[in-house]
Amino acid sequence: MADPIQVLGIDLGGTAIKLGRFRPDGTCLRAMTVPTPQPALPESVLITIVDAISELDPDRQACAIGIGMPGPADAKGRIARIAINLPNWIEVPLADWIEEKTGRPTILSNDANCAGLGEAWLGAGRAFQNFILLTLGTGVGGAILLNGELFIGQTGAAGELGLISLDAKGSPCKSGNRGSLEQHTSILAIRRRTGKEPEELGQLARSGNSEALEFWRSYGRDLGVGLTSLIYVLAPEAVVIGGGVSASAEFFLPSAIAEIEQRVMPTSREGLQVIPAELGNQAGMIGAAKLVLNSRYIENCPK
Repeated sequence: MADPIQVLGIDLGGTAIKLGRFRPDGTCLRAMTVPTPQPALPESVLITIVDAISELDPDRQACAIGIGMPGPADAKGRIARIAINLPNWIEVPLADWIEEKTGRPTILSNDANCAGLGEAWLGAGRAFQNFILLTLGTGVGGAILLNGELFIGQTGAAGELGLISLDAKGSPCKSGNRGSLEQHTSILAIRRRTGKEPEELGQLARSGNSEALEFWRSYGRDLGVGLTSLIYVLAPEAVVIGGGVSASAEFFLPSAIAEIEQRVMPTSREGLQVIPAELGNQAGMIGAAKLVLNSRYIENCPK
């Protein structure tokens, strides 16, 4: 007999909200995507999510909800602390709001943390107990998996890997930092550096364009320098590279790996694999489902 437990995984993004209804074995029973309201104010997003939940799960078969946020949540997974790319998202009690509207327990986490959980569950991280995930997108997010568990730190904000410093005098970051890894490797940084979209640069590289190929080699070197610091601190089994920019990983991973091999002592990178993610833009939604499956909120779900 099939397991009756079902949960909802939701990935809240700046332009789209992805929702899926999952079984504990990872089977996605139904999924949908809705546009994020603009401006993406907390109250408007709440209404959109609640309406989408009603459409995705009209019979209320899912017993709990996990949500990935574009910013840190508190350690208990209740409050969206800040979302620097969404307006007015400061200390928003989103889990309480969703619970009040749906009658179902809800837990939050950073969207990159959810992507890490997703890759650990059904993607490129399946074979590893200790790995880091870097999501190269509009910004650069990260997740840390230690001994098979998501590491979020004392306050829930650990794993902001894209905000580590690369250049003390570099471009300003919305975080308050300057010259962060994000300011060198995000989509916004690529646009600033080249005037082109990552997709166009990827197509040019595939056609053999020398300028595009050299850009990706330079990009990979910057990424490798950033990863060097993270590898020295965590000595992971693997680094998993996700996000939209990873579609061109074949052009930048070789130079990133070469930079790591040059800069990191063999004792800190023994057996290290640097590999692309596998779940694409579904990783956050899948990981949000795993987030709630790992939580205490399913204890009262039907067995």
